[in-house]
Amino acid sequence: MSRSALRLLLAVLLLPVAWPALAVVPADFEEALSPGEVGRVAEVVDGDTLVLADGREIRLVGIQAPKLPLGRAGFEPWPLSGEAKALLEDLTLGKTVDLGFGGRRGDRHGRVLAHLFVREAGPEEGTKPRWVQGAILAAGLARVYSFDDNRSLIAEMLALEGEARAARRGIWADPFYALRAAENAGRWLGGFELVEGRVVAVGRAGRNTYLNFAEDWRSDFTIVIGKRAAGLFAEEGIDLTAYQGKRLRVRGWLKSRNGPMIEASHPEQIELLPD
Repeated sequence: MSRSALRLLLAVLLLPVAWPALAVVPADFEEALSPGEVGRVAEVVDGDTLVLADGREIRLVGIQAPKLPLGRAGFEPWPLSGEAKALLEDLTLGKTVDLGFGGRRGDRHGRVLAHLFVREAGPEEGTKPRWVQGAILAAGLARVYSFDDNRSLIAEMLALEGEARAARRGIWADPFYALRAAENAGRWLGGFELVEGRVVAVGRAGRNTYLNFAEDWRSDFTIVIGKRAAGLFAEEGIDLTAYQGKRLRVRGWLKSRNGPMIEASHPEQIELLPD
C-alpha cells in the first residue's frame, strides 16, 4: 500500500450513518503511520483481535475491547464482550483491510500490531474507507490502551473515547468500566482502570517520580513514573512537578505497591482535567 493510498484512506475517513461522525484525523498522518500490507479478514477472535486469510493474527493497536474467556478456565467474560466482537465482525469480516503501523509491529504472542482501515464501495462517492479503531471507540465498545512503543494517534483515540463516554455509549453506561476515584482505587486492584483525583504531592526516590494523591504515601493511590518514562514526558515539555495540585486521570493496570498504584510509561496515559 503506497503512502498516497494511505493518505486517501485517512483523508476521507467515514463511519456508518448509525455511528458518531469521526472528525479527528491528523493532517500529518504520514508521519504518524507507516503503510503496511493488505489482507482479507477470515476470522474475528474478539472485539480487538482478528485473523487474516493468510494466517496473520492482528491485534488492533491502541484499544482494549471487553475481554472474552477464549479458553481461559474460570475467566468471566467482561460486560459487552459479545457486542464488541459482533461490531468488529460487522466492520471487517470477509472484507479487505489495509494495515498502518505507528510503532512496534508485533507482540510477544506473535500478533501483528496495526491500525486497520476497511474499504467499502459507496453508491455515489466510490470507495469509503473506515478507521476500525475509530469506529469501535466511537461506538463505546473499547477503551484506549496504549504503550510507550506505539503512541501514534493516541490523542485522536482519546478524543473519540471521551465523546463516547460523555454520551454513555456502550461500556460507558456499565459500572464495570466506570471511572474510579483515587481514594477508592484499592477496591479495583488487578484490573485495567481509569482513575481520577487530585495530586497532593510530587516526590522523587531513586530513579522514580511519584505522584501521590493523599498525604500518606504508604497507603494512598500513586502514579509511578520511571526514569525512561520521565524522559518521554520531558520530550513533550511536561514538567512532572507541575502536576502537584492538579486533577488528573490516569489509565493502566492497578497494582499494589505501598497502596494502589499505576505505572505511567508514557505521557498519554495521563490526562489533565479541569479544576
